[in-house]
Amino acid sequence: MESLRIEGGRELRGRVSAPGAKNSCLKLLALCIMASSECTIVNVPSITDVDTMCDLLRAIGAGVRRRSGSVVSVDPASMASTRLPEQLVRCMRASVQVLGPLLARFGEVQMPYPGGCPIGSRPIDLHLRGLAAMGAQFSEEHGYITGRADRLVGTEIHLDFPSVGATENLMAAACLAAGTTVIRNAAREPEIVDQQNFLTRLGAQIRGAGTDTIRITGAPQLGATTYPVMPDRIQAGTYMIAAAATRGDVTVTDVVPEHLDALASKLAEAGAAVITSEDSVRVAMGDRPAPITVKSMPYPGFATDLQAPMAAMLTVGRGTSVVTENIFSNRFRYADELGRMGAQISVDGRTAIIRGAGELTGARVVAPDLRAGAALIIAGLMARGETIVDGVEHITRGYDGLRERLASCGARIDYTSGAPTASASAPGSASASVLAASGGS
Repeated sequence: MESLRIEGGRELRGRVSAPGAKNSCLKLLALCIMASSECTIVNVPSITDVDTMCDLLRAIGAGVRRRSGSVVSVDPASMASTRLPEQLVRCMRASVQVLGPLLARFGEVQMPYPGGCPIGSRPIDLHLRGLAAMGAQFSEEHGYITGRADRLVGTEIHLDFPSVGATENLMAAACLAAGTTVIRNAAREPEIVDQQNFLTRLGAQIRGAGTDTIRITGAPQLGATTYPVMPDRIQAGTYMIAAAATRGDVTVTDVVPEHLDALASKLAEAGAAVITSEDSVRVAMGDRPAPITVKSMPYPGFATDLQAPMAAMLTVGRGTSVVTENIFSNRFRYADELGRMGAQISVDGRTAIIRGAGELTGARVVAPDLRAGAALIIAGLMARGETIVDGVEHITRGYDGLRERLASCGARIDYTSGAPTASASAPGSASASVLAASGGS
C-alpha cells in the first residue's frame, strides 16, 4: 500500500470544492433496496467505502452501475439474497444500514456484526431494539444476526441516544411498515434530512427530519428517483482546518455553510477569519491558533469526525487547549503519532490536554483510522521537513481526492512507496512524547 509524502511549512491558498457526502451517500445507496426500480444517485464521492457498498449490494443480487465518476445507479429488481457476506460487512460500519431496508422489503436479513474504524464501541442495540418494537424478531448464532418480520408495524420509539445510524435505519424500515412510526430523540444531522428528502422522492411520507421527532407513515411500496447527494461537511471542514493550521487562505465551495457553523465558531475563537456566502466558506489565518476548548457533540454541536483534525491544528497553538470526545470512546488513537512529530498531548479517558508547541517536525507516522489520517496530514502540512503518512487505505475510505485538492492549494503532497528519508525517521525527531492514560491509544 502506498504512503503519502508531505513537505510541510507551506501556506495553503486557493479554492477547493467539497464532494458529495460519504456519510449520506452510503445510506442512500442502501435505501435503493426499497425502491420499485432503478434509482440513480448523483454527486457520489470516489472513495473506497462507496466501492464496498456497491459490492455489498451486488453480492445480494442488486444491479449496480457506475455510469461515470460521480453517478451510480442501483436496480433492486434482481435481488435474490438477504444474507450479507461477512468479508464485506466487516470492512465498513455503514453496512449495517441495509438492515432496515432488507427487513422492510423482504421480511428477513442475515448479517454479521459490522466492522469499520476502531474508534470505540459502536453497538447496534438501538437499531435492533427499534426494529424489534416494530415487530421484528432477532436471533444470533455463530456471529450472525438473523432478523425476521412478516411485516413491520408502525409504533412509537424513543432512542436512548440520538444515534445517527439507528435513526436512519428506523426511518427506512418505517417507510414500508403498516401504520405510523414516531421516532423521538432522533438524530438531527443534515444527513438525516438528506435521507428524508430522498425517501420523499420515492413516495414516502416523512416529516420532522432535522428535529428530534420524526413521523413516518408507511406505504405498501415505494417508487424510484434520481437524487443528488448533499455536500460533505466533514471533508469541507477538514479543508477549513487545514487552511487555518497552515496560516493560509482557502475558500471551500459547494457547501452548505449552516452545516459548518460549530466548526466556524471554533475557528474564529482560535483567531481565524471565517467569511461565509451562500454556498462557500473562506478561512484565513495569520498567526498560531489561540488556545480553545472543544467538545464533540451530536449535531448541531461540534462534529466528532472533525475532532482529530482540530486537535492537530491546536498542537501548534499559543497555549493549552482542551479537547473532549463525547461520542466515541477511543478517538484519541492519533495522539501517539502526533507525539512523534513533537506534539505535547496528555490523554485521560475522553479528554486530551494539548500544550501548544512552536512547531512540529516531520516524521513517519501511521494513520490508525479515517479521521486520524486526516489529522496526521494536517500535521504534516504544518511541520518542518518531510512527513510520511502510512495507512493511506484508511484515508481513501472517506476522502475523495484529498491529495489533489490540497495540492491545488499549494501543498507539496504525493503518493510514495519508498522508504522514509533520514530526517523523517531519525530518532529524536519528535521533541515530546504523548502521556496516554485510560481511553488513549
